[in-house]
Amino acid sequence: MTRSVDPAGDLLTPDDAVRPLADRLRPRSIDELAGQSHLLGPDSTLRQALTRDRLHSMVFWGPPGTGKTTLARMIAHHSEAVFTSLSAVLSGVRDIRERVGEARDRRAASGQRTVLFVDEVHRFNKGQQDAFLPHIEDGTIYFVGATTENPSFELNSALLSRLRVYVLRSLEVTDLRRIIDRALEDEVRGLGGRNIEMQPEYRDLLARTADGDARHALVLLELAADCARAEDGTLIIDEAVLTEVTRDSLRRFDKGGDQFFDQISALHKSMRGSDPDAALYWFARMLDGGCDPLYIARRVLRFASEDIGNADPRAAQLALYAWDSYARLGSPEGELALAHAIVFCACAAKSNAVYTAFKAARAFVASSGSEPVPMHLRNAPTRLMKELGHGADYRYAHDEIDGFAAGANYFPETVRAPRFYEPVGRGLEIRIGEKLDGLRRANRDAVAAARSRGATTDGENRS
Repeated sequence: MTRSVDPAGDLLTPDDAVRPLADRLRPRSIDELAGQSHLLGPDSTLRQALTRDRLHSMVFWGPPGTGKTTLARMIAHHSEAVFTSLSAVLSGVRDIRERVGEARDRRAASGQRTVLFVDEVHRFNKGQQDAFLPHIEDGTIYFVGATTENPSFELNSALLSRLRVYVLRSLEVTDLRRIIDRALEDEVRGLGGRNIEMQPEYRDLLARTADGDARHALVLLELAADCARAEDGTLIIDEAVLTEVTRDSLRRFDKGGDQFFDQISALHKSMRGSDPDAALYWFARMLDGGCDPLYIARRVLRFASEDIGNADPRAAQLALYAWDSYARLGSPEGELALAHAIVFCACAAKSNAVYTAFKAARAFVASSGSEPVPMHLRNAPTRLMKELGHGADYRYAHDEIDGFAAGANYFPETVRAPRFYEPVGRGLEIRIGEKLDGLRRANRDAVAAARSRGATTDGENRS
């Protein structure tokens, strides 16, 4: 009987049918590993770690099914180290201590090294992450973590400083096709002994459906083999079978994770870049992945204020309409209203002048003192407050020419008035800018006229 060894040291036999296909077909060598060519070049640090016994602690960051666990097993196998693992979902500090104790005893007894693989390491809290530090430092363990989340955000700086970060990428369709072909042909670890017929176009379809995830591709393939249509002793996997097994498959979308924020960022930037087609693409991607449409509605309204503002105030109105429409109609009818707002926002004139002005005003207030409100701007609801001068000399704009009190000041008297809002030359803000220019010119003229008469105005402190 042919016996093979995988990177974890497990013996495989043709009768080992109880293990899932994705586990049985786990690559045993670098040549079998699909994808990640950017990490496994001839002179790369990771390839040298695999082939030259240059063991070091590291973390693999990448989407599911891209080879993080497999690479960890390969590292231990090529370094003749013991591979032991923890899942951050199920383990705590006690489990960490047990694994570290075993590694310490092993090193003392035989000098053998230990690779401690920690899956979903981002789920460990700061205290649990700190528990690894002294044992990485003294070489008791070689730490290999795996995470689908950004290590910069999810790992504390002390642990991250001791690790080399390797970024894994989603597999290409050609990589997934190679994996599917190997699974169908391998008679020892794959499905080669089951006389399965699957035409090339259906293999390509499965590779595309797997969405860059090798594990997902093999899970679907194994399920398709179990559901295959029998015909003259041959199991046929055709489009009908694939449609059945992939009916509920969703594209990759991790709510609250990096991919979630990357995709909403892509939607936002597509609208900002005035590309309605790209904006609709990312909107559809997020819906396809199961994103709550109301979250998208909130982000579109935010975009309308931040990136369009007064250049086209209709954008905010339409975003509110779309939000309200979805709340009333639900899916799928309400999604069209969101698409309506997204396309309008993408095509509208853009301005972040209000957004920039508001940030500048907040920063100015934070850096200046609590200046008193000028007397002429204060409220005077009682006789006493009027006697104290509250509201005295206030110029009621509606009683002035053109409804504008030229030269009036609305800042504290000790503040030299800054200018926060600068309309851009796009959309409605062209006219707003022209209007403000005229008003500011009138202010300057009024102040200059008062000076020429030897008088002062409450607009003296305006810039």
